[in-house]
Amino acid sequence: MIILDTHVLLWMRLGQAELGTDTRLEIEQAWRAGEVCVSAISFWEVALLKDKGRIRFPDDVGIWRREQLGQGVVEIPVEGEIGIHANELADFHADPADRLIVATALVGGHQLVTADRRILAWPGPLLRLDATH
Repeated sequence: MIILDTHVLLWMRLGQAELGTDTRLEIEQAWRAGEVCVSAISFWEVALLKDKGRIRFPDDVGIWRREQLGQGVVEIPVEGEIGIHANELADFHADPADRLIVATALVGGHQLVTADRRILAWPGPLLRLDATH
């Protein structure tokens, strides 16, 4: 399974050019196989960014979430083990959404697709794919 960082989910579903061609193809292949997931925190993050005006998002986030799930995205709930693991990430920045997404990937053994330079540079044991390639 691959797990999409919040911005990658948005780039993929809204057709943003920032997503690299090779990565887009890899996500599409995983999507067809039913192997694309997101942390539940990503939907919270989209709603928060929309409410703060930090992203232009034309849809109701709740409806959009249900559409993504209906089209095959697997939502991974934030459970206690993930929360604890997020707190224990050594040498990781303080952003709570990033910590939960990374912990979700680590606990589940998933590869994280992200363009976040802080996550890509983190020396921890995370399987990751640069979304811009």
